[in-house]
Amino acid sequence: MLDRIESTRKSFDEDLSKVTDLASLEELRIKYLSRKGLITQIVDSLKDVPKEEKPKAGKAVNELKNHTNNSFEALKLKLESEAVNKEEFIDLSLPGVEKTIGSKHIITQTLDEIKNIFKGLGFSVYEGPELESDYNNFTALNFAEDHPARDMQDTFFVADKFLLRTHTSPVQIRLMTSKQPPLRAIMPGKVYRNEAVSAKSYCLFHQVEGLYVDTDVTFAELKGTLVAFVKQFFGQDVKYRFRPSFFPFTEPSAEMDIWWEPKGKEGRWMEILGCGMVDPNVLKNVGIDPEKYVGYAFGMGIERTAMRKYGIDDIRILFDNDKRFLTQF
Repeated sequence: MLDRIESTRKSFDEDLSKVTDLASLEELRIKYLSRKGLITQIVDSLKDVPKEEKPKAGKAVNELKNHTNNSFEALKLKLESEAVNKEEFIDLSLPGVEKTIGSKHIITQTLDEIKNIFKGLGFSVYEGPELESDYNNFTALNFAEDHPARDMQDTFFVADKFLLRTHTSPVQIRLMTSKQPPLRAIMPGKVYRNEAVSAKSYCLFHQVEGLYVDTDVTFAELKGTLVAFVKQFFGQDVKYRFRPSFFPFTEPSAEMDIWWEPKGKEGRWMEILGCGMVDPNVLKNVGIDPEKYVGYAFGMGIERTAMRKYGIDDIRILFDNDKRFLTQF
């Protein structure tokens, strides 16, 4: 029995010296220290040792168990420590890994630039809910009951008298209802229209509306404000013009065009915004005396403004979230 114990001890030490990783250490444990391992077999065979030899054999078995367990645990701790250190090792001679830094979406960049320009012109910024009442979206803005914009095929109605706003003009109504003139503000936000998606139109887009209400406000002042904006946004040499137009909530009304010459294409006039003097009926609807106060309003689409500034010819790409496109800006 003692010879068997000594032989097992030598065999264990020899196998232990060959262990180089945690996988081979696990094989050693199974061979010697598992429930069916060699050490367990020796312990089980003690019952067959003669009575007079059991004390000496038992002591030798305990010494073997302590030796194998302690040696195993010591090597296990060493190998585990080496594995951790290897994982945490950093080779400072290797080139660094460049981290990609995110950027603002081109729509957000354009909107921020527009907001900063108008803030510099003395305008505050107000926002309102995207779910609006029919009254704020249409009636208060002087839309007739049979106006085509109220049709279900043009507007996303969510209830009989509530809809996803079709423009940010309802924020003007909310502002004029809650505050008294003088008022000078822009209203940016998302708007929704039930339009067929194409290269030039989308069912969701962003707008910026502007409003100025006070005494002695003139159309010339409106033109001066918008000219100052386009020169800051498109450049001092931008060519522009105003054309008569019609909107239910302004009278007189106009559209502002800029001359656009895309690379490789023939230049042409392109509309960038609509504007006009606030209709007296709108002022009456919000409780402002049109005999005392007058105002102007304007509105522009952010997507189309960005497209004209950066030469983008398809509005859909602004909503595709294609990194190859977005990282260009």
